[in-house]
Amino acid sequence: MPPVGQGTKAATEFADISARLEMQGAAASIRWAVERFGSQVSLACSFQDCVIVDLATKVEPDVEVVFLDTGFHFQETLDFVELVRTQYRLNLTVTHPDVSAEPWPCGTSECCQRRKVEPLFKALQGKSAWLTGLKRCDAPTRANTPVVAWDEARQIVKVNPLAAWSDADIAAYIADHDLPSHPLLARGYLSIGCSPTTRPVAAGDDPRSGRWSDSDKTECGLHS
Repeated sequence: MPPVGQGTKAATEFADISARLEMQGAAASIRWAVERFGSQVSLACSFQDCVIVDLATKVEPDVEVVFLDTGFHFQETLDFVELVRTQYRLNLTVTHPDVSAEPWPCGTSECCQRRKVEPLFKALQGKSAWLTGLKRCDAPTRANTPVVAWDEARQIVKVNPLAAWSDADIAAYIADHDLPSHPLLARGYLSIGCSPTTRPVAAGDDPRSGRWSDSDKTECGLHS
């Protein structure tokens, strides 16, 4: 595997790769990551759905899948994680916050940093790349998400195979491949995070409007 570059040269390299892979589809992006980085790539998954898991395990059945257990997830999410783990026989790593998170319950200013950002940083130590389920349609802050880019904060490559997918694409893939669905989706939870800061949304509303709806927060920090 050639070394991962940094700086302007790396940015140009990954921009070119990103443009090429966008034309080839999500599976090609995952295959590129696995072929280039091998066991040094992990998939971080929120388990709102299991589309990215289905795609990734078809390319590499033993790919490491990371789930960030914040301690505040809906029980339905934890149950769904176990369902998917069993169905796909996942190589699953579940992170938990350390004691520094205890003074910062869900909704407080340091919660996401202590319960998501820092555990993911630790989980990706020693890795060369990570896969995400990030989509441009998720939020205005994600509108320019590339398929491949250099993750400066973590000093590894970030691959977003679903960047160009719409919510309709996700729903169609779930239906076409008979994938299990998160039970909260049918109850109007269209963007599922931690239970104290997530609510269902009305038909036609922005799916992300159900996240941190009593504040001006829009991102947890994993992708910013």
